[in-house]
Amino acid sequence: MSGTPDQAQQNTPEPPPAGDETATLLGFLERQRATFAWKTGDLDSAGLRARLAPSAMTLGGLLNHLARFEDDMSTEWLHGCPQLPPWNSVDWDTDPDWDWISADEETPEALYGRWRAAVARSRLLFAEALADGGPGRQGSTASNPDIELPSLRYILLNMIEEYARHNGHADLLRESVDGLVGQDPPTRA
Repeated sequence: MSGTPDQAQQNTPEPPPAGDETATLLGFLERQRATFAWKTGDLDSAGLRARLAPSAMTLGGLLNHLARFEDDMSTEWLHGCPQLPPWNSVDWDTDPDWDWISADEETPEALYGRWRAAVARSRLLFAEALADGGPGRQGSTASNPDIELPSLRYILLNMIEEYARHNGHADLLRESVDGLVGQDPPTRA
């Protein structure tokens, strides 16, 4: 059995109904991450490679894509830094779907591990940025002053939107694999 991301093994995060802007943004992002972890969790290679015609999308491809998205948002968009490995070794002009397609060649452990590590890096980098200016903090352009980077608020909302969209895909794919359905991950007592 493949490991599930740590977040899926905890209670479902709920955004605070009366929290400040930062707590609310992070709460909604963590809820989307937990839902994604639940929808993609505990699958073998066959489950991660399952497709629904006519789409080539897979749960493994979603894990890989969202790992790249986490890294790109927290390093490139937030800090203006170059793309991290393995993403920086891909010729994206030649193979713009590499993150989706290459997942079929990966083990479940590698896919789950890459996504968990990217989420952990993002959490750390976002926490540092929030401590250094809050949600309105602009992305750092020190490494490339010719570009204008969005605010942390914009990045977090973009991440929530991306996870929410792909959680819908994960719903359909996961139901086709083993019948798992539902809106929220189960909570533990």
